[in-house]
Order: sequence, then C-alpha cells, then structure tokens
Amino acid sequence: MRILVVGGGGREHALVWQLLKSPRVQKVFCAPGNAGIAGLAECVPIAGEDIDNLVRFALENEIDLTVVGPEAPLTAGIVDTFTAAGLLAFGPDKRAAQMEGSKVFAKDIMQKYNIPTAESRVFHVAADAIAYIREKGAPIVVKADGLAAGKGVVVAETVEEAVDAVNMIMVEQAFGAAGSRVVIEEFLLGEEVSVLAFTDGDTVIPMVSAQDHKAAYDGDTGPNTGGMGAYSPAPVLTPQLLAEVEKVILRPTISGLRQEGIVYKGVLYAGLMITPNGPKVLEYNVRFGDPECQAVLPRLKSDLVTIMLSVITRSLQEQKIEWHNNHTACVVMASGGYPGHYDKGRVINGLEKVAAMEDVFVFHAGTELKRGNVVSAGGRVLGVTAWGETLRLAIDKAYAAVEAISFEDAQYRQDIGQKALRRDVRDI
Repeated sequence: MRILVVGGGGREHALVWQLLKSPRVQKVFCAPGNAGIAGLAECVPIAGEDIDNLVRFALENEIDLTVVGPEAPLTAGIVDTFTAAGLLAFGPDKRAAQMEGSKVFAKDIMQKYNIPTAESRVFHVAADAIAYIREKGAPIVVKADGLAAGKGVVVAETVEEAVDAVNMIMVEQAFGAAGSRVVIEEFLLGEEVSVLAFTDGDTVIPMVSAQDHKAAYDGDTGPNTGGMGAYSPAPVLTPQLLAEVEKVILRPTISGLRQEGIVYKGVLYAGLMITPNGPKVLEYNVRFGDPECQAVLPRLKSDLVTIMLSVITRSLQEQKIEWHNNHTACVVMASGGYPGHYDKGRVINGLEKVAAMEDVFVFHAGTELKRGNVVSAGGRVLGVTAWGETLRLAIDKAYAAVEAISFEDAQYRQDIGQKALRRDVRDI
C-alpha cells in the first residue's frame, strides 16, 4: 500500500513511524512533513489545509490510504473531499469534526444525550459573558468556541483573569473567528486524563490511557499550550473507571451522533476530568492527541493499517486490538518563549547520540533541514519519548535523552509523569 499522512508535527512523525511497521505498507508520503519525518517518508511540500492539491497528489500518485493528522483539515472537510474523489481517508467527516471544531456543538450533544460534563453557558457578546463571570465568581473556565491550536482555553483563578480572557478572545480576537463565541464553564476539581478510542460509528474500542501536560511550566503553571509532554498509562484511570468512561461517555457520544445522522469514523479523543463525582468531559478532539499520540502509539502491538481500514469500512467489531504492557513517557522540548513569541532556526545538536539510545524515539514536531543542519521551525520542536518496564524507567530514559539534546533557548517541563509517581502505585 501507498500511504499519505497529512500534517507535519510530532503526531504525524509517530503515525508515519507506526504505519511503516505494517507489512502491508510499501511507501509513505507526508505532506508537508518535517526534518525527522524525512528520514522515514517522502515529504511533499503541500500544506495540510491545501485540500485540492492534496487530492490531486493522491490521485496522481495512486495513494491507497490517506491518514489525516491535524484538526484543521478535518474540520474543513478533507475526508468528504477525498471520499468524493474515490479515495480512502482515515478521519471523521466535516459534520462529525464539529465535535472539535465547535465547543458549542459538542456541548449541545453532551447536554442532549446526558453525557457528564461541566455546567456551562454560551455567549455571543463579550459584555454578557463578563457579567455572567462576575455573577458566578472564580475559579472559572473560558473557552473560545472554535479551533485555537490547543491554546483557546483559559482556566482563570480570578474574576479579573476571566474577564481578560474574554476580552482577549472576543474583543482582541486573538484566535480570529474561533472567538466569535465563548463557552463559560464551571471549574472542575480532579485529575485530567486523555482517553482516545477507535470508532467506526458503531463499535467503539478505547486505546490505552494517557495524561497530557497542557500548562507551559512545572507544577501546571503558566499559559496553556498544545501540550508539553505525556505518559501512558495514566494510573488515575483504573480499569473500573475506563469501563465507566466507555459506558457513560464514549458509547453515548457515538450513539448520540448517529441519532443526529452523523456516522463518526476515526479517532475520538475525550479529554476528561476525574472528579469526586466520576469522570466528566472537558473537551473532545477528533484526531490523535499531540503529544498523547507519541506516548500511546509506541504501545500498539496490532497493525495500525488494518485497524484504520476496518474503521473506514465499518468492520471494527472484527478487530482485537492488542497493546504492549510497557510504560511510555514523552517530554516536549520547545522553543524559548513558547506558547508566546519564539525564534526559529536554532541548530539542534545531539540527535545522533540519542538515536543510539535503547528504547528512545525522538519524534520531530517543529523542525526543518537547513544547510545540512536540523533546526527549530516551530513552538514545539521535539517530542522525546522513551519506554520502560515501569513509568519511572521510561521517565528517566526520556530525560536522559533530553539532556543529550541541545539548541539555543530550549525549554521543557521537568515534571512529566510526576502525578503518576506520587500515586505510589507499585507497578509504575
């Protein structure tokens, strides 16, 4: 099979890496790819949002399967366009992708089908949102309705912070049209966990759990980012809780969408808060999480291509998906200043040394080749991932690799996985 992966980040590097393990795969292309992906696949200089040219490329190069990584092309309807052209594409169609493309749409689905989530209100006018915030008090959560690259959520500790967030999103339009509406949500106490699932619109098969680290700095402080690291499994999600998540969240979501005339095929990502009253949905994503993908996919034992084809053909019930019992940890190395302003073009050293380390994988997120050097080309630059028999071993290996890599102004969190270690669970 000839496969095209759409995207150019760490998630796409992990997807290319895993897809190439399948004996069914002859060649992988990636559009646009990055410096790390270029070592595994043929990179094609077409942006992920350039759907017409991607379809043209897929037709001209006899692509058998296209795997869409990022949310933007999915919400723009790339799967619909590929399907109309007679091409197989893995991911939800445009209507289904509203589950991430519009937080208001997702909230409406959750409320209609009794899926546990935070109490919330939607506002079209900044003044009305601010009045509601002053009435409710803080802590409180402010969310841009549309896509904001993982940065459109502000957990405000004070009323002033929440008001500032509304002004940033709605008045200053920091995220453009994504901020034409805001969702103001109650603050939930608990521990976050990510549960991703394969689904063909009928069958839902959860993947192994992971925990992301959204805040920029240690101790979950600083602004929200696209994600500064992840580990798998997350011990906060016990087998009993996973069964509950499947019963009260994942299956009702897919069933509810089907009742709305939407057949959801692809990966459904549920960002959850494990509260004293059980799991509640914080948000949905309509694709593999980034960096959760880099922590989850290395644990996949089954053939990813076979799984994806069964999702597309709605035969997922025939699959028995197997996972390795190891633990993984991914530490994101980012450009100094991220998620705010940062410089690009910093030469990255130490990659060859890390390539020789056992059980370590460096997934490139924002890199490119310039004059023979791998240089930084984004906010999140590398996802340094390791696996081990225990979580502590995986974390230690990942940080040993991080220490061997250097580029000017690199920043990374030093506490990835510490919540799990503090639980003092014997087998981590």
